[in-house]
Amino acid sequence: MPDQITIARVKQALALPGFDSMSARRQMSPLGRPIRREPNQPGQARVGGVLILLFCREGEMYLVLTRRREDLNAHAGQISFPGGRQDDGESLANTAVREAHEEIGVPPDAITLIGRIEPLYIPPSDFEVHPFVGWYHNGERPSFIPSESEVAEVLEVSLRHLLDPATRVVERWNLRGAELDVPFYDVYGHKVWGATAIMLSDFLARLRAVRKLAPAAGRW
Repeated sequence: MPDQITIARVKQALALPGFDSMSARRQMSPLGRPIRREPNQPGQARVGGVLILLFCREGEMYLVLTRRREDLNAHAGQISFPGGRQDDGESLANTAVREAHEEIGVPPDAITLIGRIEPLYIPPSDFEVHPFVGWYHNGERPSFIPSESEVAEVLEVSLRHLLDPATRVVERWNLRGAELDVPFYDVYGHKVWGATAIMLSDFLARLRAVRKLAPAAGRW
C-alpha cells in the first residue's frame, strides 16, 4: 500500500533529535493558552499518564481515542486518549497501560511501549500529562471493551486520516467567557481539541518530519 506507516518509522519519529515539540503543539493550542505551569503557583500539579495506542486494521495503522460519557464530572463528552491519574508507587508508563486496560479493555501484556513524547501541562485542571506510545503487539485490531462508567464510545482513527491537512479546522469559540480561535481535528464528525489535539499535533508532526526523510511512496 502506498505511503504505509511502519512501527520502525514511528519509533524513528519518537526519537528524532532536537525535535521542536513546542512549535508542533502551538499548531493546535488556542491562542492565549498557557503552555507551562506558573512557577509561583501554589501546591503541585497532579500527574498522570495517557496512552497513544497504535494497532493495524486492514493493512493501515490506527490509533485509539475515546469519547467520555456526558455525565462525568470532568471533561464530559470530550474526546481523549485512554489515561488517568498516577497511583502511589506506580510508574507513569504503568499508569498509561493500566488506564487503557480499565477504559477500553486492552490487556497490559498485549501492549508494547515503543516511546513517549514530552509531558503536557493542562491549566484548567492543573494536571501534568505524560503521553506514552504503545503498539498492540500481535499486529491486529484489539477487541475493545469500553468501561461503562467512563467511556461512551471507542474511536478507531487511521493515521492517514489524521495526517490529512483537511482534518485540521479552526473555529471561533467562546471559552470561559473569552472569544478564541480554537483549532481542532475533525474526526468522523467529532471535534478533537484541547490537550488531546495538542498531544496529537506533536505526534503527527514527528511522523511528518520522518516522512520527509523517506521515499515519496512505499513504506515509511
